[in-house]
Amino acid sequence: MSQAVVPDTEPEPIRAVPLRRPGRWIAAAVILVLLALFLYGAATNEAYQWGTYGRYLFDTRILAGAAVTLELTVLAMALAIVLGTVLAVMRLSPNPVLRSTAWVYLWIFRGTPVYVQLVFWGLFPSLYRNIALGVPFGPQFFHLDVQNLQAAFAFAAIGLGLNEAAYMAEIVRAGINSVGEGQREASVALGMSWSQTMRRTVLPQAMRVIIPPTGNELIGMLKTTSLVTAIPLSTDLFGRARDIYGVNFQPIPLLMVTATWYLAITSVLMVGQFYLERYYSRGVSRQLTARQLKELADARAGVKQP
Repeated sequence: MSQAVVPDTEPEPIRAVPLRRPGRWIAAAVILVLLALFLYGAATNEAYQWGTYGRYLFDTRILAGAAVTLELTVLAMALAIVLGTVLAVMRLSPNPVLRSTAWVYLWIFRGTPVYVQLVFWGLFPSLYRNIALGVPFGPQFFHLDVQNLQAAFAFAAIGLGLNEAAYMAEIVRAGINSVGEGQREASVALGMSWSQTMRRTVLPQAMRVIIPPTGNELIGMLKTTSLVTAIPLSTDLFGRARDIYGVNFQPIPLLMVTATWYLAITSVLMVGQFYLERYYSRGVSRQLTARQLKELADARAGVKQP
């Protein structure tokens, strides 16, 4: 019985011809034409008042408002991240009191609009004119006159932070649940308590899942700061632009200036989010480049040769 003869030489590689897709080029051409028409129409439309736009783009009042907006964003997100992490851990705690407290907090702050919450923070001095801490029917150790307290910026940061903490709690909880149960069991086997397991084992690994939505929430917080007019606070970016066009009666170019600065700051935050995600994704998935794949194939071919 004859055996099949196996050729020593490998078959020639197949030269694949890419499939032509003219629809892509047609769609791209249509989009470019529409974009060019829109840009030309906007550039020649006198209603945009580009002269006024250029005059106020780097106005000192606009720059000061952008700085206030950044401060509000950073402070509110810092409060939200810390409080949201605490609430997420409380929701996962075996203590029913902590779980119930966290659930009620999320139910209230996620179930009511942020603008309504900011209005209440603006009315806080009317609701609580004085805050005192001490022994009931005895001496007071601390007294604060809220009625005469000029703290619109602080109320805005607290209101935004408390609202965002409810959403951050769910993000952190999802990140914690993404960590395998075996990691927790191994930590418990090493003698760690529940809090130590969360702090040393679970939360560091959950950052890979937490970072992307947190970056989105940060960008959303930047734009939500425009609602602090409900406090009222008018020193932010949108508030400054509104004060200016309330005097010169030119809202369109001032709104364009505001949108430009929001877009610029958002772009910087997106770049930072990209590098932060890449840092926490180290070792999770590695994709080799074309050069590395070629070198790996050549190395394997050299090993197979006698």
